[in-house]
Amino acid sequence: MSRQNHSGFARVSFSKPYADAVAKLRVFCGFLMAAAFVWFSEPTAASLAFGLPLAAAGLALRAWAAGHLEKNLSLTDSGPYAHVRNPLYIGTLTVSAGFAIAARRWELGLLFAAIFLLVYLPVVELEEQHLARLFPEFKEYARRVPRLAPRISGWGLGAKPFQFSLYRRNREYEALAGFLAGVGVLFWKVIR
Repeated sequence: MSRQNHSGFARVSFSKPYADAVAKLRVFCGFLMAAAFVWFSEPTAASLAFGLPLAAAGLALRAWAAGHLEKNLSLTDSGPYAHVRNPLYIGTLTVSAGFAIAARRWELGLLFAAIFLLVYLPVVELEEQHLARLFPEFKEYARRVPRLAPRISGWGLGAKPFQFSLYRRNREYEALAGFLAGVGVLFWKVIR
């Protein structure tokens, strides 16, 4: 079932049993995407020049978000969370798009998009339901800040600065390691 939200985008709702089931598949899907990426990518110097800056921008967005996120302790509305409710997922999608461009395989882009739509969107919905139960102010935050389509002006622009300790606590360095591994694979495939 789909319904309109305040940002004008159709919002799809997933059944809880489906969302719970696919939430358990996230790690497997990550390995599936990585294996497909390694196996099918056919990069060139030009594709790297176009794709890697986009992937790096997605990684930077993830890092910025991780440095503001205090999971389950407080409702995060500073940094990128002032512009979009799910910047980590937007960052992941951007990294994936950049890698698909760098790999020169539209099939990888299609796989990444399908996994995002069928696995990550239901997980986003579950996480937002969890936040609504934890934080009464989430309803007002969700009313003002879009779920996935970032807006230029930030609501409230929370005063909390980026904290490297939160970046570490949220283990965002693992995303950096994955990014560097992906870049390494791409460069190896170009020079071999």
